[in-house]
Amino acid sequence: MSHQATAPVEVQNIGKQAFVGLQMLFVAFGALVLVPLITGLNANTALLTAGIGTLLFQLCTGKQVPIFLASSFAFIAPIQYGVQTWGIPATMGGLACAGLVYFALSTLVKLRGSAALERIFPPVVVGPVIIIIGMGLAPVAVDMALGKNSTYSYEHSVLVSMITLVTTLSVAVFAKGMMKLIPIMFGIVAGYVVCLFLGLINFQPVLDAKWFELPQLTKPEFNLEAILYMLPIAIAPAVEHVGGIMAISSVAGKDFLKKPGLHRTLLGDGIATAAASLVGGPPNTTYAEVTGAVMLTRNFNPNIMTWAAVWAIAISFCGKVGAFLSTIPTIVMGGIMMLVFGSIAVVGMSTLIKGKVDVTAPRNLCIISVVMTFGIGNMFVNVGDLVSLKGISLCAIVAIVLNLILPNEKNEVE
Repeated sequence: MSHQATAPVEVQNIGKQAFVGLQMLFVAFGALVLVPLITGLNANTALLTAGIGTLLFQLCTGKQVPIFLASSFAFIAPIQYGVQTWGIPATMGGLACAGLVYFALSTLVKLRGSAALERIFPPVVVGPVIIIIGMGLAPVAVDMALGKNSTYSYEHSVLVSMITLVTTLSVAVFAKGMMKLIPIMFGIVAGYVVCLFLGLINFQPVLDAKWFELPQLTKPEFNLEAILYMLPIAIAPAVEHVGGIMAISSVAGKDFLKKPGLHRTLLGDGIATAAASLVGGPPNTTYAEVTGAVMLTRNFNPNIMTWAAVWAIAISFCGKVGAFLSTIPTIVMGGIMMLVFGSIAVVGMSTLIKGKVDVTAPRNLCIISVVMTFGIGNMFVNVGDLVSLKGISLCAIVAIVLNLILPNEKNEVE
């Protein structure tokens, strides 16, 4: 009798978890599809790899941490540069190898503890590198918002991008509850509606697409220069991962740094990143938006993230979804990116502030100044005829090397 009574309750719980999981995916959806839409990758593939990446992460961590993994903003500029320089397959190969950085850091934490990360990657190293990631993307955002390299007129471009930006800002600042977590989604909808009224949307791709269609998979190629370019870039999001785990630990009231352990969460993130890139999806990272939704809803059950992953995988096989996303004009994306890319730079500034970095101390001033100049000035260093270090990868290497070789005064706060 009791078994019969509990069965409907279990079904009801599963149904509730599935619904909340769909809600979590909705929170992540705007940012998740933004990366492939900006970089030219396939949005359905990004959905597929976000779902697979989250499940792989849960496998590595014993399904203990209620977080969702999806497209990383930190890799937008490297993907764009890689696609233009080496093509999508070689870029994917380089990104897959970037997962090795997570493996190395996971091993380091396992052997030496999480304090080892702080010694090699203190805020004075990570902060300016993250700032450069955001600032390096600023011209891309402005060009897209102004409709450069597109068929949209200047007047239409500015109107649509500014309405999109203002809507996103308004929701981010003034909205309450769950709405506050999805400003990107509201911004895209507002910009899309304006484009509809202006007659800028072509629905033919949606009509031509099939309801059921396999996501577009890309076989990676391994190019040494592409690999060496991508490897150092993974350092910043890998160290940010620590902040993400600390945030969800605070929200859930559990220390996930100890159980399942930072080494296992880093490993899970690395495997998710490598797996995504091996099939043509953008690298994965933990999503702060979803952590915010977990805090708001007080749903700490990791099964919810399992359902979010299952939903993402299921939706990725609907060809009309990808086709519809491809109809979003680039000028809408430009409006969104003006906020998103600036916010990446703010994360870097926040890293310096939270780390109480004295930017006027000679040692710190040298590190930050050189990194910022190299990044904004597009410095590059040719190593023989085969490899050229530039952009974020060069900045990351320079920051790490300067931090290790410059003497640290005892009375100086790092």
